Amino acid sequence: MTPQSSALVEFAIALPLTLLFAFLIAVVLRRLFGARLSLPVSIMTIVSLVGVSVGLLITGLFFYGQRLWMPTTLMLAVGCSLGLSLLVAAVAALVRSDPGGVDVAALIAAGESEGVEFKETARWNVREDKKDPRMEQVVAKTVAAFLNSSGGTLVIGVDDAGRALGLDRDYATLRTPDADRFELWLRDMLSTSLGKNAAALPRIRFADIDGHEVCAVRCPRSPEPVFVAQGGSTDLWVRVGNSTRAFGVDEAVTYVARHFKPSLGDLLRPRR
Repeated sequence: MTPQSSALVEFAIALPLTLLFAFLIAVVLRRLFGARLSLPVSIMTIVSLVGVSVGLLITGLFFYGQRLWMPTTLMLAVGCSLGLSLLVAAVAALVRSDPGGVDVAALIAAGESEGVEFKETARWNVREDKKDPRMEQVVAKTVAAFLNSSGGTLVIGVDDAGRALGLDRDYATLRTPDADRFELWLRDMLSTSLGKNAAALPRIRFADIDGHEVCAVRCPRSPEPVFVAQGGSTDLWVRVGNSTRAFGVDEAVTYVARHFKPSLGDLLRPRR
């Protein structure tokens, strides 16, 4: 069948191929830069697509008689996409600031405290050497306790002795074993256990410590109590010293009444 509009046919074929190419470039750069690159794959895919557009624009402006599938057009499109993606990734890695305002290496060196907790894994049971949902609940309870107290940081991938062991075992439980997928899983898990509002409060970042990638979950003090849903129960977890404890009903009522007193700003802030 002879197409009536070859330009539209070419565009229809080129569009999904370009999207696939841009996605692959984004994935490769995330793997290449690792924890130094805070930009997600989605953003890097858009950057790569913009690079393709720049290459096509240059071809159209400065090269006469070029078509979409000609070598010069393809080389310029691919080259501009790679160049722009590498430039953006390099700049982002150089100027990236710590989103949680936390020096992870310094936290690990200082050890566990009222505001710092280490977890060797988030999904993998080290003793039984298998994936275990109970480990996820431990993470959820720790995050809730920090939110319900004065805030703190949970560092995943570090054992109790302060040795960075990395996230490889947790990554192995994911369909895509990388930081992006781990953060997505962590957010979803916290949303299920703590609720969407509470899950949006922590700031998550990844850091390379002695060649091992670890995850720091910076938890601010929550403006309202955060409860952990587990099975058929809903519990209030609080940070007491350097431990995480569940409060009974009477204790929880008293704690919430004292700890979550509305401030003047809360009273003046308009309700939504």
